[in-house]
Amino acid sequence: MLRSDEPRIERMDPQDEVRSRGGVARVEALHRAGVSAHALRKAREAGGIITVRRGWVAVPDADRMLVAAARRGVVLSCVTLAERRGLWVLDAAEPHVAASPHSGHAKIARGTIHWRSPLFPRDPDRCEDSLENALVLIARCQPHEAALAVWESALRKGLVDAGILAGAPLPADARALLQAATPFADAGTETIFRTRLRWLNVQIVPQVWILGHAVDFLIGERLVVQIDGGHHVGAQRDSDIAHDALLRLHGYHVIRISYGQLMDHWPQVQSLILAAIAQRLHLAA
Repeated sequence: MLRSDEPRIERMDPQDEVRSRGGVARVEALHRAGVSAHALRKAREAGGIITVRRGWVAVPDADRMLVAAARRGVVLSCVTLAERRGLWVLDAAEPHVAASPHSGHAKIARGTIHWRSPLFPRDPDRCEDSLENALVLIARCQPHEAALAVWESALRKGLVDAGILAGAPLPADARALLQAATPFADAGTETIFRTRLRWLNVQIVPQVWILGHAVDFLIGERLVVQIDGGHHVGAQRDSDIAHDALLRLHGYHVIRISYGQLMDHWPQVQSLILAAIAQRLHLAA
């Protein structure tokens, strides 16, 4: 038996346990893991742990977005979570969070709160939503082509299972995205390009391997479309130019467009594609 004058020995370091949970944690979860109230109090007094709000603590250098979510009683979700997972997102400048419809106390200084019950149960010990729930919110929150780009990015990276999503009672807008999404787009720009030309009665195939390199799109048999991103500089740009020349020597017609052209000058880009098709440049001689 421990005498009152003997020091208490704690078997679990509270700061390490909080860090293992992403730097922000519910006190209840820490207690379940074996962290005692005494250990938490000592860690607070030593400055190793700070109180975020009642029932939540964090390490001093914790992710500020997670701390803010815990403080406001919300979870990071929608495009904010997608961007944090490394998915292609058109615009995540403003934070998007989610809260239960019954959490009327939740408030944020700027951004969007999605007041919807989650399709997939949320872990009450986490400040981030599941990616599946985020995708469902994105389906309603974002324009179709931007939402489809995120869904395809998630499938491409293997971060969600299409079969599991298909078996869930998805809302109509989310189910339409699941049916339209493919795992082949390397970037959201490719999704947007393909979506904007889906009305064409011409075969458009993404990520085709031709003459030693993958091209973004092959329209018909001979029309190659390449979409440049920010990485098309230096050695990458030199390689692209060399491959373009090789494609032309083998009878392909190459149209290369920039991100700015795709997003800000689409009518001109579409006119260029249509003019090439009208000249039958997409067909083999």
